[in-house]
Amino acid sequence: MIHLCSKPRFMTTGLPLMAAVLFGTVVAVSAPALAADFAEQQQLVDKAKMTVEAFISDPSGGPATRELKGETKALFIVPQFLRGAFVFGGAGGSGVLIVRDEKTKKWSEPAFYTIGSASFGLQIGGDVSEMIFVVRSQKGLEEFYRTDFKLGADASMALGPVGEGGSAKGITADLVAYAKKKGAFAGVAVDGSIIAVSDDSNEAYYGKPVRPTDIIVKQSVSNPKSGELRNAAAKLMQ
Repeated sequence: MIHLCSKPRFMTTGLPLMAAVLFGTVVAVSAPALAADFAEQQQLVDKAKMTVEAFISDPSGGPATRELKGETKALFIVPQFLRGAFVFGGAGGSGVLIVRDEKTKKWSEPAFYTIGSASFGLQIGGDVSEMIFVVRSQKGLEEFYRTDFKLGADASMALGPVGEGGSAKGITADLVAYAKKKGAFAGVAVDGSIIAVSDDSNEAYYGKPVRPTDIIVKQSVSNPKSGELRNAAAKLMQ
């Protein structure tokens, strides 16, 4: 049970403590559950497929995303990116990375990650977004093979243009992010977020400990239940 302290205490010594507690909450939400199981990860894969399908059917986002199809190396799909703030702000979610083979154009099995960020300031509010990051450079792709990396610092990022007149031509960033909030495309501040490998989720989905390179590069594991997601990605980039 959480006991709220009196106003004077909250405004003095309680504020750093409350910030620390909330920071721990954000990290806990964005981190993989210790008891990750296959069903949870399959649900994430299914939601990722639905996110891709939502982008395909949208007259604004679909064409904008496909504009980069010639240089797309991978897609990082986050079905639910949660943002909430009350004095302390934070954001997080889970996502999957699928990589397109340059020769066969087939999409890889999914690798699991978390994404999260934290910020301080007088703010209030919250929202949920669906996001697709188009990985368009080899450097951007290789960052996903590390344990974690920071958007904007380790890999450059740009928000994808959508709507009439929007064009991705000339964008040189390693990753291009597209986001939908409440069914409409809108910009979401994710610069500075940390993307980290979810080892527990990968193990739960493939039945043994694996790294993203085992899944994507060595192709040492597979799961037929990811087929619909891979088919949806192929359709998006047609």
